[in-house]
Amino acid sequence: MRRILVTGGTGYIGSHAVVELMAAGHDVFVADNLCNSKLSVLDRVARISGRRPEFAQIDIRDRGALRKLFAAQSFDAVIHFAGLKAVGESVAKPLLYFDNNVSGSVALFECMQEAGIKTVVFSSSATVYGEPPSVQFREDFPTAPVNPYGRSKLMVEDVLRDVAKGDSEWRVALLRYFNPVGAHPSGLIGEDPNGVLNNLMPYMAQVASGKLKELSVFGNDYPTIDGTGVRDYIHVVDLARGHLAALSALGKQTGVLTVNLGAGRGYSVLEMVNAFSEACGKPVPYRIAGRRPGDLAEYFADPSLAHQLLGWRTQLGIDAMCGDTWRWQQWAAANAAELA
Repeated sequence: MRRILVTGGTGYIGSHAVVELMAAGHDVFVADNLCNSKLSVLDRVARISGRRPEFAQIDIRDRGALRKLFAAQSFDAVIHFAGLKAVGESVAKPLLYFDNNVSGSVALFECMQEAGIKTVVFSSSATVYGEPPSVQFREDFPTAPVNPYGRSKLMVEDVLRDVAKGDSEWRVALLRYFNPVGAHPSGLIGEDPNGVLNNLMPYMAQVASGKLKELSVFGNDYPTIDGTGVRDYIHVVDLARGHLAALSALGKQTGVLTVNLGAGRGYSVLEMVNAFSEACGKPVPYRIAGRRPGDLAEYFADPSLAHQLLGWRTQLGIDAMCGDTWRWQQWAAANAAELA
């Protein structure tokens, strides 16, 4: 058993990672500022896991609060999820993203160094690649992000690479996610975004539940199987387990691991719509809209390095992605007061 600090652990991916960490026998402490999540998720994590992780409401930009936490608690490693993640918002508010994602991460790593904690798994993103030369992204592709969100992730990667270069005791995993979807199979935790919906799966779920009229499909004239955009969707439980695999791999080596976490294949928007219709037993109304600037026709991960270095690959397919999302949507609708 190891004692793990999870920053952003009440968020969508973080909460699923907390469940998987506790299932593996680790002792978990969550730090989150709750800017885009709710503390009540930890009650539901406890229902799934049989125990509740410890928690402190901390903004990672607050060095004083971090130093107090590290002085009071002992940790073997940090899994760092805390960060803002909406591409559109990053374009409108770049300073917010560089302050929160980059400056906050630097503050965290500085306080980790002071406390002698030198193992970190970082939640990065496939957006660091920008528009690479092939639709299947490999880790050795050039990085050229096209929005402030992606640039903030790459900046943090660069910080960690330099930290590990300057101090050979650091153990770092940079995990480049593709498109996380789904929910815990219990239906008790899932994606619960505040404000405007930005991602396909929660939008479909709210259309299917009647909260929204229809889904907008941006473009049906791409050179893909049905003209709609193709993306590599990864079940959030598979993604969470990837962090455990990375943590295990770091126990055997120092330095930096950089790997893609994706399924290695893509689904089109209409394939996802049809699968979700099957899962919920009703059609998901949609309309075709114009392409969005900057959207790629198709991309997906080459996950072979993750399998080679971490012994990890995805296990859950499109049926589980859609079925678990719908189960979570139904639970959320029936327990709206608990989510308020």
